[in-house]
Amino acid sequence: MAARTSKHFATGILRQFGRRDAPELAICRPYRLRPRHIHTTPRRASGDPSRVPHPQLPTGRTPPFQARAAPLSLLVGGGVAASLLAYSQLAEDRPELMSAGSTSTDDRDPSLPRFRLADVRKHDASSSEPWVIFEDKVYDITDWIAAHPGGDVILRAAGASIEPYWNIFTIHKAPHVREILQQYLIGFIDVADLGPNGLPAAETIEDPFVDDPVRDPRLITHTAKPRNAEPPNEELDRTFHTPNDLFYVRHHMWVPVVEEAKAGEHLLSIELPDGEIKTYTLEDLKTKFPTHKVTAVLQCSGNRRNDMTRHAGKTNGLQWGVGAISNAEWEGVRLSDILADAGLNVRDATSPTRKSGQHPTTDDKVDANALHVQFTGLEAYGASIPLAKAVDPRGDVLLAFGMNGESLPRDHGFPLRAVVPGHVAARSVKWLSKIVVSDEESTSQWQRRDYKSFGPNEGANPDWDRAVSIQEMPVTSAITGVWVGDCVRRGRVPWMGPNNNSGTPNQPNSSRILDMAAVSQKVGFTPEPTSTTTNNSLPANPCPPTTPADEPVAVQGYAYSGGGRAITRVDVSLDGGKTWDQAELVNDRAEAPYPGNKAWAWTRWRYVGALPILTLPTTATDTTTTAENSSGSGCHDRKAPKQCTTLVVKATDDAYNTQPESHRGIYNVRGNLATAWHRVKICPRCTGGNGSKDGKGGLTWSTGETFGCGFRKEAEERRASGQAEVVGSSVAYQLGRHF
Repeated sequence: MAARTSKHFATGILRQFGRRDAPELAICRPYRLRPRHIHTTPRRASGDPSRVPHPQLPTGRTPPFQARAAPLSLLVGGGVAASLLAYSQLAEDRPELMSAGSTSTDDRDPSLPRFRLADVRKHDASSSEPWVIFEDKVYDITDWIAAHPGGDVILRAAGASIEPYWNIFTIHKAPHVREILQQYLIGFIDVADLGPNGLPAAETIEDPFVDDPVRDPRLITHTAKPRNAEPPNEELDRTFHTPNDLFYVRHHMWVPVVEEAKAGEHLLSIELPDGEIKTYTLEDLKTKFPTHKVTAVLQCSGNRRNDMTRHAGKTNGLQWGVGAISNAEWEGVRLSDILADAGLNVRDATSPTRKSGQHPTTDDKVDANALHVQFTGLEAYGASIPLAKAVDPRGDVLLAFGMNGESLPRDHGFPLRAVVPGHVAARSVKWLSKIVVSDEESTSQWQRRDYKSFGPNEGANPDWDRAVSIQEMPVTSAITGVWVGDCVRRGRVPWMGPNNNSGTPNQPNSSRILDMAAVSQKVGFTPEPTSTTTNNSLPANPCPPTTPADEPVAVQGYAYSGGGRAITRVDVSLDGGKTWDQAELVNDRAEAPYPGNKAWAWTRWRYVGALPILTLPTTATDTTTTAENSSGSGCHDRKAPKQCTTLVVKATDDAYNTQPESHRGIYNVRGNLATAWHRVKICPRCTGGNGSKDGKGGLTWSTGETFGCGFRKEAEERRASGQAEVVGSSVAYQLGRHF
């Protein structure tokens, strides 16, 4: 009887130790235990007030195994015999925790249990507690589903390895993603199910991106699956309306497949605050409501994130250049018309605003300032905007089915999308299938825990609930093209040609453009000059000590401000911000047939000026023998310090908002709203001399190796660290007096 009592006493303690919600054990009070993963009792509902929220997890679940358990002898307290009896009983009840042979060849953390693959497969998408495998570890992602942007998508991997999906969704191969997953670790795969490489056998899965559309090869790809890409700068603002095939692409998942022949049957549901639901087909929208057109920019909140990374600090997210922005003419029906037809009765905008949750007592009208319009797409993406924006007669919010005179391309929302002019593009939901008018914002990850910005001091774990969601965009601008020297003198600048005062470029090959965004797929340094054309305006030997005083430069770019605020001024500096001049604004909007009620489009700008005089170093800094140095001509050694100048642009809108000088003051770990002055460094170098083929000198200009500014430092750092990730770095063109 004593032995039996000891056995059941020890077994009871071990079982209690195994329960997630086990109370503190009196026998081991000095060793306070963390909740565990073994669910021998029902899980508490997430709304149970007895469950204390954990500050790091949105669901309140404590990250498992942040402290080791107390030693077994202290837990059992009944001696070795009782321990053996307890293990024997536990093996009968939970065999997956007592896998044979796992202790003799397994040197992994002994405090975590081992699971057979057969047991993991039971926790598939149909299970209330889905698990996944990463490498040789097992994770309970039950609580991650609600916080994961693609919660329904990740369930495809439940009960198996998540790695095949991450090999497709390559955006997940980032340290911060693994740190998040680590919070849900519950154990290891048993060694009996591991191959010679220490991992479970590889699995094959269906590629969900197999039906994605073919994209223009000129797009600079940041991730292939899902596709995220921007146009090169030489194409970005070549025309006022960005061509459909060059419009930047921003996806979180694969592109939904909607048959073109059945597009008219595509359903959109509208749910009102009282729960009433009304549905419309795409054909209904096209035939029952007036069609409107508006020209508007869509801009990702991460546009120019690469600038913030290089000038302020590491950021999480796609390292966009200046091309995560595009301008198009959209065609569709007004959202306000659809909501009114569905039965939404909005109070007069001049009526006093009630507090959130307070409803009218004398009529059934809703307060537009207290509600939100939630959008949901076919691929599960969700976002919302204030109802006041949706019903504003000057807000131009469309449910669009056309783009630049054509049907919506698949990449941009076919057959139906929301277009919210003046707001961050994350609110213009593609493949729109559902609209809900609610007293709260969208509950999606993209609304609640992304597309927000924080103070520079808030670090990697900001308080998401305290920050407001990004809606209207701040003012920004960027340099997209630079021409130097004889390129300008000889009329090679597209918009400086005869009869071209409107700013509309000539044919694509009419000029070479200095591409600030990127054209190559690898980080690289400025290549060797490819031309040694004689330039009689420079002395042949030796090279001049400085650049000419009249060296012309032509610069172009775009400027934009959200909320319908017009750009009124663009300031350009050729000497790093010491002196300024104003650019000419291209009057595209006045000529656009459908400009909209406010200034929703970008403003293209142009500038021509003279570069400051720069010193050309003539003293070699090492003993390397080059053709230039061996000539004794004193020409610039490419390894000598460069004497460069920095081109700068900043814009001001009609509310006198202007861009901040530095990214350091607006830094946030997500890299959102990188709107500081845009800078492009350009550097001269003397070539030729007696050591050249023709014995004559010349001057070449180059810009950097990466997006926008191209500081050699970043390229050197990336090469030194051996990073092979494609970041869309640029190969600089040499433009100059000898071009």
